Amino acid sequence: MDTNRKLYVGNFPYRTTEEALRVLFEDYGEILSVEIITDLETGKSKGYAFIEMATPRAAEEALILNNFGFDGRRLRVGAAKPRKFQGGKGTDHVTNKNHSR
Repeated sequence: MDTNRKLYVGNFPYRTTEEALRVLFEDYGEILSVEIITDLETGKSKGYAFIEMATPRAAEEALILNNFGFDGRRLRVGAAKPRKFQGGKGTDHVTNKNHSR
């Protein structure tokens, strides 16, 4: 995935839907994907998402939405950073099993 097309979008209300984010960002270009991050246990939104735009230019233009008032909150919009492995000591990142003795 091309990281210069991917945006981090945060500080939106938990009730925000993928469709609402699409509507907001589609004015800046074609959207390839919207992924609202949810809590693994509850399935509830964590209040942030990643949006992948079709072109780097569209992503750059959408940055204007940083600090934009949205549903009573100020959005945080920025270029997404590449994912980093976050496994803990003694943890298998694939199976999430602890290998401690």
